[in-house]
Amino acid sequence: MDYKKDNLIRSFLRFITGPFIWFPLPFLIMLDLICELYQFICFPIYKIKWLKRSEYILILDRNKLKYLNPMEKIGCMYCGYTNGALRYMKEVAGLTEKYWCGIMHENKPGFKTREDQVRQNFSKFGDEKDFHNKYGKN
Repeated sequence: MDYKKDNLIRSFLRFITGPFIWFPLPFLIMLDLICELYQFICFPIYKIKWLKRSEYILILDRNKLKYLNPMEKIGCMYCGYTNGALRYMKEVAGLTEKYWCGIMHENKPGFKTREDQVRQNFSKFGDEKDFHNKYGKN
């Protein structure tokens, strides 16, 4: 398959899958607001340490990278918000679970307990060459 045809197919597939990527955003924002409200009301009652959203959600860093085009920057902001908000909610849920039911789950083969494996293959921040090598940008 030649380069131009491969690029055309990839662009078409991105166009088709775009709505599926962006559709959850309003629901995620709503869930984020509910989680924040939950923490504001319940954590002081349970005497659970308050979590700062800013320690989990970072959307305005990768958009400063000059080697990203505008659509890639918007995508990075979306991923920064989405993954950060979910990480934040996971931590709020984890602290709540610890308060109400601090019991480890049964150790079952294949059960995932950490998320850091996902980020092992990310390109390093600010490393343009690594970015281009991993994501085929020229």
